[in-house]
Amino acid sequence: MAGSDFDRPGLVPRANYNIGIGHTFAFLKKDPIGDELTFGYTYENAGTHGFFHTANGEHSEQIGVMKNFSLPKTKTVSGYTWVQSGITSYTGYSHVLNRLDTGLSLGAIVHLSFHSSIWIQESYSKVVTVPWYTTTSVGYTYSW
Repeated sequence: MAGSDFDRPGLVPRANYNIGIGHTFAFLKKDPIGDELTFGYTYENAGTHGFFHTANGEHSEQIGVMKNFSLPKTKTVSGYTWVQSGITSYTGYSHVLNRLDTGLSLGAIVHLSFHSSIWIQESYSKVVTVPWYTTTSVGYTYSW
């Protein structure tokens, strides 16, 4: 998913590039937390200015569980929840800072075709040593 984050406070636009892989498991269908196990890598511009890369980047590797659900009376839009955890590495210092992170996301998927969609996501994230923060992300995905 390539898209933009709007970090709060201030609604500052930041680059956010994510690539992930997930697989839905039939034996998890009745699990209320999720039925799709995911792995993802994210790069986020953590600098004080600009949309693209600055010296202060944030790289995350995360595993998670996602639950997709349909919305009544529509086949074009569906929703999802996503619980994830992993390691975030902050660059731009004299050494790389690695921190444990956790994220909770709620989102909507607008299905453009069988393979293409636009994702709109609200995330609540916690990195050790950093207070909880929220981001709103919008991105395009291609699934096969």
